[in-house]
Amino acid sequence: MLFQIDTTALEEVLIPAEEPVQESINLFEMAQYGGWIMIILAILLAGACYIFIARMVVIKQATREDKSFMDRIRDYIHEGKIDSALNLCKQTDTPSAHMIEKGITRIGRPMQDVQVAVENVGNLEVGRLEKGLVIMATIAAGAPMLGFLGTVLGMVQTFYNMAQTSGGIIEMSALSTGMYQAMVTTIGGLIVGILAMFAYNFLVARIDRVVRLLESRTMEFMDLLNEPA
Repeated sequence: MLFQIDTTALEEVLIPAEEPVQESINLFEMAQYGGWIMIILAILLAGACYIFIARMVVIKQATREDKSFMDRIRDYIHEGKIDSALNLCKQTDTPSAHMIEKGITRIGRPMQDVQVAVENVGNLEVGRLEKGLVIMATIAAGAPMLGFLGTVLGMVQTFYNMAQTSGGIIEMSALSTGMYQAMVTTIGGLIVGILAMFAYNFLVARIDRVVRLLESRTMEFMDLLNEPA
């Protein structure tokens, strides 16, 4: 034969090369690269969720009130049925009912004393509603800082691995652990902090609505006492 065909080169041209398969990573596997800081962030997230749910239940109970409650209280007081008014307040387990109950027990004393007693109970009720909000605010502020701490630790680990290499050759596999920790903890801290911040502001807004309701009930009760029988 005068010439020969290089079949190997021809096969390389005709048969396309296989593309490398890109492996995906799920959220749980990514979180594992964050190390022990991700465990703390997970605990903080669980605590924030618990506080949010518990406060929402309490706030919902505080805003649940019979629309005819104050009308019935007015009728009982005008008719001189103080015991019936107290029993109605005890059966209605709401912050406003607790305030009115305290005020009824002070009927006959100066109006200033009655108002102070009602407002003191209102402050206690608001404090009960705000229980745990300080922890929620701490989580919102502290979670991103923990994430940044993980970033610093990850970068320290990265530079340490670089310093341990000999001959000036640095392999990416030696740097991957530190870099993953640096990025993952930052993301985790920001996610927990953002969720806690939104939850905190939402709870504060709902509590403000309850406070306005209590103030309205206080004024209504004081006006009731000033009404002619």
